[in-house]
Amino acid sequence: MPLQPELDAFRAGWETRVGETAARLIAGDIVDLRASGILDHAAKAGDRMPATAKLRDAHGRPFDLAGLVKTKPVIVAFYRGGWCPYCNLELRAYQAMLADIHAAGAELVAVSPERPDHSLTTAEKNDLAFAVLSDIGGELASALGIRFMLSDAVRPFYEKAGHALPEHNGDGTWALPMPATFVVAKGGLIAAAFIEPDYRKRLDPSDAFAALGKVKAA
Repeated sequence: MPLQPELDAFRAGWETRVGETAARLIAGDIVDLRASGILDHAAKAGDRMPATAKLRDAHGRPFDLAGLVKTKPVIVAFYRGGWCPYCNLELRAYQAMLADIHAAGAELVAVSPERPDHSLTTAEKNDLAFAVLSDIGGELASALGIRFMLSDAVRPFYEKAGHALPEHNGDGTWALPMPATFVVAKGGLIAAAFIEPDYRKRLDPSDAFAALGKVKAA
């Protein structure tokens, strides 16, 4: 099943549960983020995947993404956190594609600003067999131009929902990455980039896989 209909179905139920006022607040915040011009400064196809970011795996060990992309193509999927239902649906959809990705000689990693202990929880609850990485302090997200601060208007909503991001992510900020997927060719060149200010919309993993096929054929 394509991913977006699942996301849309969840969204419809969520809007019913939280009510019109909250739904309108979140929708307006997304419009403001898009209008901020953040996409103008985000990484795009033809750029290189930054090589200096210090990532950690779900057990807190250093993860060498720069070294990995030297050896094979990699799909790099940024998500907001394991507390985000849309992210969990996306991660499960990628897990369903993992065998095909590996058969194509490529790798998949997921990246969020969560602390490694939360990344481990995300991996375990979704039965993920690919690397779930922590970008503490948002170094990689910042280098890619996809990191932003949640507005003051929506922070109380997140806190009420139990998502106190400054403590949860361990960096003392309300920063998040926009959901983004980068298909990175062997050697580190970004071959395809999907970046979406609306966290309720995601690239379908089948489309990321199709882009991966074009990388291998190039």
